[in-house]
Amino acid sequence: MHAAQLAEEFPVVTLDTNALDAARLLAEHRLPGILVTDNGGTPVAVLPASQVVRFIVPSYVQDDPSLAGVLTESMCDRISDKLRGKKVREVIPEGLSNVPAVDGDDTVIEVAAVMARLRSPLLAVLKDKELLGVITASRLLAAVLPDR
Repeated sequence: MHAAQLAEEFPVVTLDTNALDAARLLAEHRLPGILVTDNGGTPVAVLPASQVVRFIVPSYVQDDPSLAGVLTESMCDRISDKLRGKKVREVIPEGLSNVPAVDGDDTVIEVAAVMARLRSPLLAVLKDKELLGVITASRLLAAVLPDR
């Protein structure tokens, strides 16, 4: 089996998409991440849902999770305000700016190796620089695990 056979349609956002809209897309569809493209449709990054969560949690709470217990409910209700007015490009950390991608002809083990090495929840599948679709970690596991 090759990457092109595993690729599926997947929501995509651009670098200029409103970050709050991208977060809603992640939440509503329960996505592990989302593929980010430039305005021409070329994949440029994967934005994991965990990174969006990391962006909205104050750094002092990340450093000391016990501080989360002292935040008031009204403060928690406003946690997503950090995304308001931001573009996706502002939420992507520098280390995630290279798109994890595989070629459509790559084998399942090649796909798994790239996903494992990059620790990405999804990979773009490209053929001649054209996006064929996306492979998620769960899609990959479903393809390689034996039926019960």
